[in-house]
Amino acid sequence: MVSKNTICLWYDGAALEAATFYAETFPDSEVVAVHRAPADYPSGKEGDVLTVEFTVMGIPCLGLNGGPVFKHSEAFSFQVATDDQAETDRLWDAIVGNGGQESACGWCKDKWGLSWQITPRALTAAITDPDPAAAKRAFEAMMEMTKIDIARIEAARRG
Repeated sequence: MVSKNTICLWYDGAALEAATFYAETFPDSEVVAVHRAPADYPSGKEGDVLTVEFTVMGIPCLGLNGGPVFKHSEAFSFQVATDDQAETDRLWDAIVGNGGQESACGWCKDKWGLSWQITPRALTAAITDPDPAAAKRAFEAMMEMTKIDIARIEAARRG
């Protein structure tokens, strides 16, 4: 049964490759179905992979091989809450190490241009600390990072 609300992500022929990478990288993720085009279409031929149904951490998605017209942007991202530095490092390194690129403050892009926020729960707790000075120190430390370093965030929070 198709979910009532599904995120549709546009790819230039790489929907199956991307969905497979997500399924192998993130927990509670899988490729559910691959659908092939029943006829030729502007960016493909009959029999090409047209759409891929998959989940990313339980979120239903549809990868559409729509061609080169539209690109991903930072206006959409997956935010992944991590529990510790090992999980943060594993996910960050998987994305960046597979042809992706680093950005600032825990953001990175995968090789297909999709943005990810690899966000330790410790960071969220630190920048929402009820002590405004502690939150400010943690926030300022985050602003100097690419991948989040939990030990540095916690040290900044403590002052």
